[in-house]
Amino acid sequence: MPESLTKLPFGLDVETKAVLRKLSSAHRALAELKGVVKTIPNEAILINTLALQEAKDSSAIENIITTHDELYRDDVYPERSDELAAKEVRRYASALSLGFQLVQKEGMLRNATVCAVQEELEQNRAGFRKVPGTVLRNGLGETVYTPPQHPDEIASLMDNMERYINEPSLEEFDPLVKMALIHYQFESIHPFYDGNGRTGRIINILYLVMNGLLDIPVLYASRFIVQNKSDYYRLLQGMREQQLYEEWVLYMLNGIEQTARQTMKMVESIVKLMDQFAERLREKYSFYSRELLDTLFMHPYTKVEFVQNALGVSRVTAMRYLNAMSDDGILVRHAIGKAHFFVNIELYDLMMNLPPLE
Repeated sequence: MPESLTKLPFGLDVETKAVLRKLSSAHRALAELKGVVKTIPNEAILINTLALQEAKDSSAIENIITTHDELYRDDVYPERSDELAAKEVRRYASALSLGFQLVQKEGMLRNATVCAVQEELEQNRAGFRKVPGTVLRNGLGETVYTPPQHPDEIASLMDNMERYINEPSLEEFDPLVKMALIHYQFESIHPFYDGNGRTGRIINILYLVMNGLLDIPVLYASRFIVQNKSDYYRLLQGMREQQLYEEWVLYMLNGIEQTARQTMKMVESIVKLMDQFAERLREKYSFYSRELLDTLFMHPYTKVEFVQNALGVSRVTAMRYLNAMSDDGILVRHAIGKAHFFVNIELYDLMMNLPPLE
């Protein structure tokens, strides 16, 4: 095993014939997803709803397991939740949103953004590792990889990665190939004490946004890694020990393509369900508005304050609207103590029964 990481670029041509073929289909899938996303007028619906899905599976990779029910309950009443896992997942969604805002504002993906994302995830300001001793172990407790230990080396490698991300002239590879190499490099630098895996997966999505391959961070990518977790870690290790670049890049491109197509189906299903809801609400209630519809889809679990704020109505009026929809079976009413929340059960079922990866 090499004593230190090679800086980017690696100086190898990894755009083999197999990679170029896969690049074509991966880009096509991303372009189709980007087009489908434009069919939803309020992008905040997808950012919120799909960010929670991505957060749940990205956290599950690191065994922070939570159910959809716990997650959405925490969204409604975080102060009443004692589920640590749900709070961890919420922080992932918040970190993804923060990173997206910073990339939009700056047009770059800087180390400061990476640190801000990790800080939001872990709720600390420890920054890059300064104390040696970090090693990566397998399920048997055996050390399989020792990342860079010296703070100066970590800082130098991260500075190098920042330049590689933001200066296209450093290497003319396709952005998706570069994303795969950046992900490997970041996970191998392992710059933080905690949260490296989730931070690395957020970097992937932000890099796609920065390069115009997505307009908003809605690629539901972590499910592919969850379903192919052993291959993910095997290929990461294969890169470190045997420089299996082609196999690693193909794995990442396949993940992009499959999850883009699955996310596209999910978005299409959400659009169809929103249209059905709009028709039912418009026919049945004089209080129908686009703001109400958006609220019911931005929060699968809705509370009276959400409706109050979105519609600018009183608490009594918002509760009357929600109770009416609950009485008619459009929403399902539940209680936590004396507080009530209302479930968009059709949206919840849609998110629970995702189309399979191909």
